Amino acid sequence: MEWFDRLLQEFRGSQTWLEVVVLLGCLALAYVISMLWGRRRGPDAPESIWFGRKPTMGVLFPLVALVLVYASRLVFEHFQPVFLLRVAVPILTSLVLIRWIARVLAAAFPHSSFARLIERIFSWVAWAVAVLWILGLLPGVMDELDGITLAFGKTKLSLLTLIQGSLSAALMLVAALWASATFERRVLDETVSDLSMRKVLVNMTRALLLLVALLFALSAVGVDLTALSVLGGAMGVGLGFGMQKLAANYVSGFVILLERSLRIGDNVKVDGFEGRITDIKTRYTLIRAGNGRESIVPNESIITQRVENLTDADRKFNITTQIGVGYDSDVEQVQRILAEAAKTQERVLKTPEPVAYLVNFGADAIEFSLNFWINDPAAGTANIKSLVNIAMLKGLREAGIDIPYPQRVLHLADAAGAVGAVLSHSPQKGGSVAEGSSE
Repeated sequence: MEWFDRLLQEFRGSQTWLEVVVLLGCLALAYVISMLWGRRRGPDAPESIWFGRKPTMGVLFPLVALVLVYASRLVFEHFQPVFLLRVAVPILTSLVLIRWIARVLAAAFPHSSFARLIERIFSWVAWAVAVLWILGLLPGVMDELDGITLAFGKTKLSLLTLIQGSLSAALMLVAALWASATFERRVLDETVSDLSMRKVLVNMTRALLLLVALLFALSAVGVDLTALSVLGGAMGVGLGFGMQKLAANYVSGFVILLERSLRIGDNVKVDGFEGRITDIKTRYTLIRAGNGRESIVPNESIITQRVENLTDADRKFNITTQIGVGYDSDVEQVQRILAEAAKTQERVLKTPEPVAYLVNFGADAIEFSLNFWINDPAAGTANIKSLVNIAMLKGLREAGIDIPYPQRVLHLADAAGAVGAVLSHSPQKGGSVAEGSSE
């Protein structure tokens, strides 16, 4: 228990009360700086990596506290033994790294459960390293890990090298995601208004930064990058044979985004499924119908098949509804009532005006079709269609116009003769039964 005796000796040799005052002062000053900086952003500012829902929930607060505590530790070490400030440094360092990774992953992958798992694993590793650092056991553990070697063909690597390489690669990839998110927020959101083009630039920037980060991480571990040419050739062969469909979908995704034949927000009909494009991924496109159902369409299908784009350049969306009235109704009056029913709804556009057409002479009614337009199909089409139908029904009833039920007319030719023929051909035992019953 040498580490315990050493910690106890350092604790007894330090002026604990003075370190507590300094530590609390550093935390209070970091809190004030974070609050003042957060107020400068405004109450409606979105969450960022530096600031969370509250100014102390981001990376800025523990980072400022770490800088202040570390500077205080350097000053105090010249005059007396230090214990609490030395313990606080690894704790705050772990907290900074954990919050930084958590914020970056949340911004890059907001709904990914795998990202949350990576965040938890790194948190456990960071706190474990902090505990070993505080107890003074970290150098010994590193020496033990360095003594464990693993053979990969003719190459031997220590377990410490593998762990350090994995952590370095993870940190480099998170830094690349952070740079990509910052570039998107600071540059693309302000300069590129088209959603599809912004999506292309975001995907390209993220892929390029991740590739550069991965190469730097491999180089830092000691991997010979020239050996990757063999791996690249093998991947090319694999793409040519086994993954050609996957590669085709990725290429098709970039073609769709670059050509802008389809854009995020367009209402389309693909293979009988009609809805609004909510996102265009590199491999597939998400289409959400008005009833909330979502379809995942491979990008290759959109490139090679017939796709109907139901959205005009001015984003008007046409909706049609049908109704039938009695044959004795005034056609012009019905058309006027149907058009007025659509005009009373706020979401229905005034230009072009709603119009009703007589489309068919049905078996039971004269059938009309009402056409009207909206410019916000994302707010739903079934709800506005229901409101228009209710207004149509109310207007027709107030005008006394009949909405007929289905009718069928049955014609009987020579009904009396048919009944006599049935009775004359009835079996004799039927009469016996009748006589028996009369008795």
